[in-house]
Amino acid sequence: MIHPLPIYVSTFDGWDDNKRDTYPLQLTGFHYKARCHSTYGNVDVIKEAAPQEMWINPIDAAERGIENGDLIRIFNERGELHIPAKVTPRIMPGVTALGEGGWYAPGKNKIDQGGCINVLTTQRPSPLAKGNPQHTNLVEVQLVKKA
Repeated sequence: MIHPLPIYVSTFDGWDDNKRDTYPLQLTGFHYKARCHSTYGNVDVIKEAAPQEMWINPIDAAERGIENGDLIRIFNERGELHIPAKVTPRIMPGVTALGEGGWYAPGKNKIDQGGCINVLTTQRPSPLAKGNPQHTNLVEVQLVKKA
């Protein structure tokens, strides 16, 4: 049943999920300025001008020893990717963000280096729209290498 008024409805991988003990950060996807979904995601000059980065708040970054531009590991039970961090107060603590449409690019170790958010999302459809649930993921982030 859909409630006639806007109300909070708990969902999988939400802020109140039991998995938050292991994966304390909420990851959301957003439409990235350098692409239309994944279109133009393979254009080198655009990738250089607007690289794929994961947004993280300075508070969360400091707790993990992460600084702007550092290579980070973003992971959950579904997958893992390694891309640079964008440390910014423009995202609230406890939440991270990754531009959707990044092309899947596994390295020799089979870990994605392209920043494909689908590596971290479930195949389970969203409850109401039955769409891609890329806006509700729980992850952890660790430092891989200093910039």
